[in-house]
Amino acid sequence: MQRFLTRPVLAIAIIILLGGAGAGWWWVRSDHKLSFRTAVVKHGDVAATISATGTIEPIEVVDVGAQVAGLIKTFGTDINGKTIDYGSVVEEGAMLAKIDESVYAADLAVAKAQMEQDKAGELSAAASLEQARAKLTQAEADWNRAQELGRSKLLAVSDSDSFKAAYEVARANVAVADAALAEARAATVQAQAGLDKAQRNLDFCIIKSPVKGVIIDRRVNIGQTVVSSFNAPSLFLIAKDLTKMQIWVAVNEADVGRIVPGAPVTFTCDAFPGRQFEGAVGKVRLNATMTQNVVMYTVEVNTENPDNTLLPYLTANVHFMVRKESDVLLVPNAALRWSPSSLAQIAPDARSRNPVDPPADNSSGNTNSSKPGKDSRERQEIVWLKEGSFVRPVEVKIGTSDGANTAVVASDLREGQEVVTGETTGQAQASTKNPFVPQLPSRR
Repeated sequence: MQRFLTRPVLAIAIIILLGGAGAGWWWVRSDHKLSFRTAVVKHGDVAATISATGTIEPIEVVDVGAQVAGLIKTFGTDINGKTIDYGSVVEEGAMLAKIDESVYAADLAVAKAQMEQDKAGELSAAASLEQARAKLTQAEADWNRAQELGRSKLLAVSDSDSFKAAYEVARANVAVADAALAEARAATVQAQAGLDKAQRNLDFCIIKSPVKGVIIDRRVNIGQTVVSSFNAPSLFLIAKDLTKMQIWVAVNEADVGRIVPGAPVTFTCDAFPGRQFEGAVGKVRLNATMTQNVVMYTVEVNTENPDNTLLPYLTANVHFMVRKESDVLLVPNAALRWSPSSLAQIAPDARSRNPVDPPADNSSGNTNSSKPGKDSRERQEIVWLKEGSFVRPVEVKIGTSDGANTAVVASDLREGQEVVTGETTGQAQASTKNPFVPQLPSRR
């Protein structure tokens, strides 16, 4: 039984060996060749950046509201004499709009009448006080004479008591008149406050610009009723200076630690294709937000806008400059990832050197993932130079990477040399077929 089972196994092994030999023969006969994809080592500049998007904002914006309710009757004029509208330039104190003032003018007239009435009451109270004082003087004199006569027994006791009572009443009347005068004066002060309030409300019917600037937004129209409430309604949005702008950029928590104030920034806007703008980091705000479990920080970028090209609220594609190296040797990141697929590809005199294992992929193609620094510059990697049909390893020190190219330092690497970035398999004749596969007759 054992001998009977051994024969089929031996036959299968022979078939496999013959198939492998046939496949090898077909591979050689079909002229398969390995060719290397290469790139030239060059000098240049490289920068590691962090990319993010943000919104262009005016540095200082004033929200102008209404402090009284009413109907918008008219708009003011800008520095060119044109009616206030979007983009109008206004001076400080210029009239932006006017609210119907008829109700507030009537309130002012009532307050003025009340003021006059209270002033008259104050004068009347003052006169009453003077009258009470005069009566007090007369009553005091009568009481003094009554006392003299009483000591001489020339005045009845009842009459003496009457003079005394009259004197005490006169004193009390003076005190009452004095209090009435104080009350009248307080009423006058209250009336003055009411008058001032009515005047202020009337003045509030003219909405003035608190600053010199540009109207970014006009949120009312003529004929619209403004309703004043606890929160003043917003009517106009004024930017003080559009020659200086800010970009509010949302930066991932993984990258915000590498952004420092004063760092250079470049950005582009879809509204101006092909144009690049510059700025600098102002500050990193501490009030982080969380979006889908990702913590984001707002970074302020300051930029100049002397020609008013940048418009408020444009979307900016921002690149924070983290590290930059100038006039350095650059190799593609693909060259750092590639390694020979067989020992036969390595130059014979370099095979004994036992080159290090192929390097890990250090470029994901995303600039946000590159983290250059002291540690990255001390890393050792291998690139492979093309020498005829072979490759030769060269050890390099890794520098700054922009996601496509990496700065390297190597004593055996020079500008113009070719480094291998990949390999392809070609055929001398594209129509070569496997001889072991049955061929179908061609149709003509």
